[in-house]
Amino acid sequence: MAESILKKFEMTGKTVIVTGAAGLLGKQFSLALAQAGANVLLADLAEESAVKNALELKNEGLSAAAVRVDVTDPASTKAMVEDALSVFGSVDVLINSAALDPKFDPANAGSQVANAFETYSLESWRTALDVNLTGMFLASQAAVAPMLEAGSGVIVNICSTYGLAGPDQRLYERPDGSRSFKPVYYSVTKAGVLGFTRYLATYYAGKNIRVNALTPGGVYNNHDEVFTKQYSSRTVLGRMANIDEMSAAMLFLCSDASSYMTGSNLVVDGGWTAW
Repeated sequence: MAESILKKFEMTGKTVIVTGAAGLLGKQFSLALAQAGANVLLADLAEESAVKNALELKNEGLSAAAVRVDVTDPASTKAMVEDALSVFGSVDVLINSAALDPKFDPANAGSQVANAFETYSLESWRTALDVNLTGMFLASQAAVAPMLEAGSGVIVNICSTYGLAGPDQRLYERPDGSRSFKPVYYSVTKAGVLGFTRYLATYYAGKNIRVNALTPGGVYNNHDEVFTKQYSSRTVLGRMANIDEMSAAMLFLCSDASSYMTGSNLVVDGGWTAW
C-alpha cells in the first residue's frame, strides 16, 4: 500500500525558527508547525510576548522555546540560531516573518496618517529597509550554516499582496474625509522579498536547501466595519482571511509536501490579485 500523503506534512523531529513569532501570523505559524510535530523556536524582539506564546504551546504538550532576537543585528541572529541548536539540536526550517507592517486594526487606528509619500521621512524609510530586508538577509545568513552542514533545509519568506501590486490607497479613506496611507516602504520591501527568495533558491541549487515565499492577503483582526467592508469588496471571496487560513499553506511550504518547489511564491489572498 502506498504511503499516506498525510505523512508528507509531518514535521516530527524537525526544528523550525519563526522570527516575528510574537506577531499575529507568526504566532499562528508557530502553532501550526508545533501541531505538526516540529520543535519550534519563537523568536522576536518582543521577548515577553514570544515567551508567552511559547508557554501556551508547551501547555498544550507541544515542543517550543522562545528567544529574543533583533533581526537587524548579526550577533543577535547568530545567537538565535545557536539557541535553536543548543535546545533542539538542529535548524531545519527558517520562517522569516519579522517585519515592520503598518496596521489598520483598532489598536493602530490613526497611526498611519503621516505616511504620505511626499513627506515620508528618510529615517523611517531606512529603518524599514533595515528590518524588512536586511533582517531577512541576516536571519537567513545565520540559519543556512547548519542547514549546509546537515545537507538540507527550508526557508520561507513572508511577502504581501502589496509586493505584487500597488496598494489601493482608497481603502484607507474614512467617511469623514480623513485618510491614512500604506507607506512606500511596505510595497518596496515586500517586492524585495521576492527577489531575495529567488536569489537564495537559485544560489543554493544542488544543495538541497529550498527557499520559497508565502504571500498572505489581509487577515481580519477586529478591524472596524468600514475598513472590513472596503477590503472585502476587493477580494474575489468577498471577505478578509481568518486568522488561521495561512497556516496550512505554511505547513505545506515547510514540509516535504512541497519537496519539488523552490524559488516560488504561494499566494493566499482570497483572489485579491486575480482581478
